[in-house]
Amino acid sequence: MSGRGINSGIGRTVLSLVRRHRPPPPPDMHVMMTALPVPVLMLDPHNNIRWLNQAAEQFIGMSSSQLLGQNLTSLLTDDNPVFLMLSQVRADGVTIAEHDLSFESPRLAKHGIGVQAAPVVEDPGSVVLCFHDNSAARALDRQMNFRGAARSVSGMAAILAHEVKNPLSGIRGAAQLLEANAIGADRELTVLIRDEADRIRALVDRMEIFGEKPIERRAVNIHWVLEHVRRLAGTGFAAHLRFVEAYDPSLPPVAGNRDQLVQVLLNLVKNAAEAITAADERNGEIYLSTAYHHGVRLAAIGSAKRVHLPLVVTVRDNGPGIPDDLLPHLFEPFVTTKPSGSGLGLALVAKIVGDHGGLIEVESRPGRTEFRLHLPLMSEDDLGENK
Repeated sequence: MSGRGINSGIGRTVLSLVRRHRPPPPPDMHVMMTALPVPVLMLDPHNNIRWLNQAAEQFIGMSSSQLLGQNLTSLLTDDNPVFLMLSQVRADGVTIAEHDLSFESPRLAKHGIGVQAAPVVEDPGSVVLCFHDNSAARALDRQMNFRGAARSVSGMAAILAHEVKNPLSGIRGAAQLLEANAIGADRELTVLIRDEADRIRALVDRMEIFGEKPIERRAVNIHWVLEHVRRLAGTGFAAHLRFVEAYDPSLPPVAGNRDQLVQVLLNLVKNAAEAITAADERNGEIYLSTAYHHGVRLAAIGSAKRVHLPLVVTVRDNGPGIPDDLLPHLFEPFVTTKPSGSGLGLALVAKIVGDHGGLIEVESRPGRTEFRLHLPLMSEDDLGENK
């Protein structure tokens, strides 16, 4: 065999090996941008939407076929800071970032949003917008604060139970003895003492439920819980209101305590009904829904493992809304808008949801208040622990 033939054979072998081990070509840029988990929009020089990825569709709640070609003013009000950002980016040719923005419009209601705007050098006047939704992280921070506040109430309840209940029983017993022999105005005073002693004891009993007792979890069909709550409300305090239900029947069970979940949802529905009634809303409506979302992952209470919270339960009403100054403190103990309320109901709701390893969020504006519960599904580990 000639040297040329040998060299030619070696060359073909080397070329074959190179081709076999050559790294695959990088994916198309369009494919990469579409797969990004961060919402991205591209605007033309007139702020018309030229392109968006799947994450942006989910963020806005509309499909690309609905959004392409629309002007950004159809999603945001004219005075939104984003438009000032766009002007600065086009004028200076630099990337600008803003944090903690709010989007309020008929089509979009988002809070705590971070926005980055960057010029498209190859296409003068076009701008790329990138959104960062920090609402889940903010809700988690608030929930941790709520749990701390609930622990404070728990400690206070333990002290009250020890230091108040025993002397309170003595005061009530003495009032009963005096009542037996009292007449007229004196009898009325003894009855007042007894009734007030009972009221204080009831308050202490309510605070004791904030104790750090572990919950016993089982597989719970959340739709059975919601149907039970709807029946209770529909035959009682919410009989005059319309219920709208939108459930995903394919959802697997939630890992939780049925009675406590009933307590949570009954409290939320009762608050919704009372808000609508107080506002004298003639077309009062309470909306209940379930859905499967790719939720956040949190550290499980008392464990190093992390849990996924894909099951979302929503309770929404068309009442007057929650005052802006009250909204950040809504789940703190003793915070209430009701003249006769104790302010412990929603604090207890936040504690129970936290004990389940879940997360609760609230958004409110006039005509729409929405509570969302993010709950863990029943896993094989949960089933094993309860065998």
